[in-house]
Amino acid sequence: MTLRSLPDRKPFLTAALALMTLAALAAAAISAEPRAKDLFGAKKLPAVAPAQSFGFYSKGCFTGGVALPMDGPSWEVMRPSRNRRWGHPAMIALIEKLARDAHADGWPGLLIGDVSQPRGGPMMTGHASHQIGLDADIWLTPMPRRPLTFAERENMSATLMVDEKTHLVKDALWTPAHTRLLKRAASYPEVERILVNPGIKKKLCDTVTGDRSWLRKIRPFWGHDYHFHMRIGCQPGSPGCKAQEATPDDDGCGKPLAWWFTEEPWRPNKNPDAPKARDLMTMANLPKECQAVLAAPDAPSLAAVTYQGGGAAAVAAAKPQPSEPAKTISDSVAAFPTQASAFAPTPSIGIPLPRPRPGN
Repeated sequence: MTLRSLPDRKPFLTAALALMTLAALAAAAISAEPRAKDLFGAKKLPAVAPAQSFGFYSKGCFTGGVALPMDGPSWEVMRPSRNRRWGHPAMIALIEKLARDAHADGWPGLLIGDVSQPRGGPMMTGHASHQIGLDADIWLTPMPRRPLTFAERENMSATLMVDEKTHLVKDALWTPAHTRLLKRAASYPEVERILVNPGIKKKLCDTVTGDRSWLRKIRPFWGHDYHFHMRIGCQPGSPGCKAQEATPDDDGCGKPLAWWFTEEPWRPNKNPDAPKARDLMTMANLPKECQAVLAAPDAPSLAAVTYQGGGAAAVAAAKPQPSEPAKTISDSVAAFPTQASAFAPTPSIGIPLPRPRPGN
């Protein structure tokens, strides 16, 4: 059998080179598309529209956000330069309520870490979640008796509650007040999950007596050794919000917790240099409504959208009745003038960066 001569193979080589060129052009086009985290990170104010969450906690955005005031009777916002004290009105109202209730329980006050960006979406650094206004990080360090300066809020370190070698709580630091704080947070029906370090979960499993039903909401996860992550469920008026899987009915103190005290969870990531999802996500990866969320007009001012208590921002719009069909973001934007904010009132309700899996 005679092999083809080189001239006979030129068409095949030409076609292969053409395909390679097209692939390179396609890759360049993808890499040139703006990253979603850059677009959402650039927004300083929320979108003018009723409060709605779109997508999932780790892939979405939201409108109608309100800001937690920098200072309250029993809370202070940490790392203010990040501009991550925004959330769905229900989330912000719940933080305020937890601060009040925890103070009544004997906790000096809350130091609030990251909630969300003004319009949610992926963040420049840190979290994979916190994208739809329904997550908040709360330090396990109590609020000091004196007000913190801006520099202290930016640079002060939280207290590491867990030994990094044994993955157990440092007994000299843990107090009954920490347990009461977590129990109080878990007591609210809106709260579906509270993420803590596995060592903290074990401490609760080993020490809580009496009613242990609330322990099912306390879920172990990497990091979360100097703060806890409080997550509420999708709120009414957000048909585009994707709910998370329900937690098991038991207290979570059995075999699933024991796994965290084996070698497997702490082995280094096999591919530590792999890019994180937030570094690759473009608007095409997010719900289609998020494009309109970005394009929506800004709220008129920070003061107009800072939570004032009682379930409303300084400027609010009437809340749609549950029987009304849900509005899309484009409908909502068109329905409200740019000079007024439109934030649905919230009914009365009766946060540093987490470290990932080792080597990540």
